[in-house]
Amino acid sequence: MYQPTKLKDKRLELGLKQVEIANRLGITKQSYFAWEKGTSAPNKENLEKLEKILGVHHGYLSEDKLSSDYRMLNDINKRKVDNLVQELLTKQNKITTIGERKLYKYKVFEQMSAGVGSSIYDDRECDTVYFDRELPHDFASWITGDSMEPTYKNGSVALIRETGFDYDGAVYAVVWNSQTYIKKVYREAEGLRLVSINKDYSDKFAFYDDNPRIVGKIVGSFIPIER
Repeated sequence: MYQPTKLKDKRLELGLKQVEIANRLGITKQSYFAWEKGTSAPNKENLEKLEKILGVHHGYLSEDKLSSDYRMLNDINKRKVDNLVQELLTKQNKITTIGERKLYKYKVFEQMSAGVGSSIYDDRECDTVYFDRELPHDFASWITGDSMEPTYKNGSVALIRETGFDYDGAVYAVVWNSQTYIKKVYREAEGLRLVSINKDYSDKFAFYDDNPRIVGKIVGSFIPIER
């Protein structure tokens, strides 16, 4: 996942100004500022250009601090870390049972509105919930509101794969104007059309000039099971 804080920290470390980098990339200062703020993200081509300007390795702006620190370890210490991580994961991911039913643990991050929008996804806080199937996903988030019912119900958990645009009409998590939406998305000439399943809600239109960003595709949902 793109790391806006690392972009800002590295720029300051090198003593570069925002406008300097924006000019070298051929973009507006406002667009670059949005990258550092985290309200939009550079595409793959611009990420590679930024890495060259900053003199960092490929993938630097897409990996978290832990990954960067791991790269600096020697082989012996990397093996120690790998063994410790596997040990901790084994303890953490033990399956809970109710009677004879197995329950799988999910970390669900702050609410992402299926209606009018809520704050941008933030991985610092999460809830732990359970379901009786193990479903593939990159991260999970609560759904609030009824704009995507009956398919995605209020109070259910949305399972999200971090991916770019796949095809028109699929349901995505979209960050736009500091808000996060779960909507069916259609790409048009001037922006993204965000469409609700519930016909009581009007379409929303996110102009490309406002830097809407598709966070990922919704690959499933479920209602948590009480332990």
